[in-house]
Amino acid sequence: MLDDLFAKLFPQSSPVPSGPVEYIVAGLGNPGTEYQTTRHNAGYLALDLLAEKHNVKVSRIRFQSLCGECVIHGKKVLLLKPTTYMNLSGRAVQEALAFHKVPIQRLIVLCDDINLDPGRLRIRRSGSDGGQKGLQNIIYLTGNDDFPRVRIGIGGKPYPDMDMKDWVIGRLSPDEMKEIAPALENAVTAVELLVQDKINDAMNLFNKAPQPPQDSDSSRRPE
Repeated sequence: MLDDLFAKLFPQSSPVPSGPVEYIVAGLGNPGTEYQTTRHNAGYLALDLLAEKHNVKVSRIRFQSLCGECVIHGKKVLLLKPTTYMNLSGRAVQEALAFHKVPIQRLIVLCDDINLDPGRLRIRRSGSDGGQKGLQNIIYLTGNDDFPRVRIGIGGKPYPDMDMKDWVIGRLSPDEMKEIAPALENAVTAVELLVQDKINDAMNLFNKAPQPPQDSDSSRRPE
């Protein structure tokens, strides 16, 4: 009983797995408590959920980021939260890719998307940045757009004359948090499918209408 209480009060992260890093998952956002629950930090929020599910602390300072390592479906994965601010996310990602010698095709980026309604998810194998500044910097510095990305809908600005920067760094309201919560949970499942090389399954599940959160271990197949 005392052991259970101690475990709840002082949770331990999983031991660092051995072997080389096979995948890097980068959740994009801005560091600091003032940005903690802003729309632009949807990538951070999704990465935090992924880390929580796999019992790992993303707290080690390296690669201009907060990092943690875990095993997802037998693959050693580096979880990365760049602390460079959104527009310079590529610096952290490029440094981590080079150090671990991970091919860019095994980089998975989690980020917000103003062109998607809250609660929607869109997964792409590769392609343009779509105006997302973090993706833009990653593509610019690596010289390559051939990596999957999981885009989390935060919705567009409600007023035409509103500055876009003010919108994306605005805090999510409680109602907005409820709206995007399914997308954050589904982003976790999408990552788990991507590290199994099941990107088609992930796209079939999540690129259409909003879906309730899925479990990547489920026997349910995409229709």
